[in-house]
Amino acid sequence: MGSYLFLFLKGIAMGAANVIPGVSGGTIAFVTGIYQEFIDSLKAFDLQALNLARRFQIKELAAHLNLKFLIPLGLGVFISLLSFGKALDWLFSNQPVLVWSFFFGLILASVYFVSKNIRQRSLTVYVTFALGTLAALALAFLKPAEENPAYFYVAICGMVAVCSMILPGLSGSFVLILMGNYQLVMLQAVPNFVESILIADSDAIISNLQIIVPFAVGGGIGFIILSRAISYLLERFHDSTLSTLTGFILGSLVIIWPWKNEVYLTDEIGVLVLKDEEKIVQGYEWFVPSLGDTNTLLGIALMVVGIFAVALLERTAQRS
Repeated sequence: MGSYLFLFLKGIAMGAANVIPGVSGGTIAFVTGIYQEFIDSLKAFDLQALNLARRFQIKELAAHLNLKFLIPLGLGVFISLLSFGKALDWLFSNQPVLVWSFFFGLILASVYFVSKNIRQRSLTVYVTFALGTLAALALAFLKPAEENPAYFYVAICGMVAVCSMILPGLSGSFVLILMGNYQLVMLQAVPNFVESILIADSDAIISNLQIIVPFAVGGGIGFIILSRAISYLLERFHDSTLSTLTGFILGSLVIIWPWKNEVYLTDEIGVLVLKDEEKIVQGYEWFVPSLGDTNTLLGIALMVVGIFAVALLERTAQRS
């Protein structure tokens, strides 16, 4: 029961990370020591699993899919996704700098701990690390698309975002921001779905499911495809793959730098473009804060807390 509880808590952490723009659930899986098993378990959804299910060989199917691992982990992710969106929406509205500071510390520490898994340093490792860093930096400066609730596009968002959630350092939520559907999926449809069930609002349930179902279908396809690709790369090109992922983590730090001003989308004459009476964020202007500000000092303190949190997770994983 203890191991299942730890897996459930790790799932909670992965789900929470996937809601946060700039933070990757894959990074949490890495620093908690479950990434390889996570990828291998996802890869097990294959033709053999389909044949076992077709013949109703439930015991063999559960062993093949490693359900003792996936069920508690997945349950934690699911509960976290449903509940954390509302809390995160409030935190970002009221204390954005402090929230970003804490997660900046988490990701900064992850760069070091993920890189420790590289077995042999070589020129190829340094080149792939640089390429991963540059790719993540390039994502930070892309212009976000507009929101699009069309079923096919939402399914594509699910496929791309879930692939990003598997990769340490590449935030699925930030990819959703770039694709224009972060607020639609993470801050509206997913958390509002539970609320609509509790109040028995059938119209709201159907409306939310029209977003969640195509997103989940696309996400499932993305999981199956990318998990097999990552597993293959880790087996054949372990160090180069890890160095690329580490570069992604490092490059993603620019996305979650706490001290930044939002840049809103405007038309040709400089008038703000609104979507449902809301301003549209198209990028950020980063700046260095004043150390004389109490809020800045508190933010730096939370960065340190984030670094120690990852170090504690890593130590726990090593003991396991």
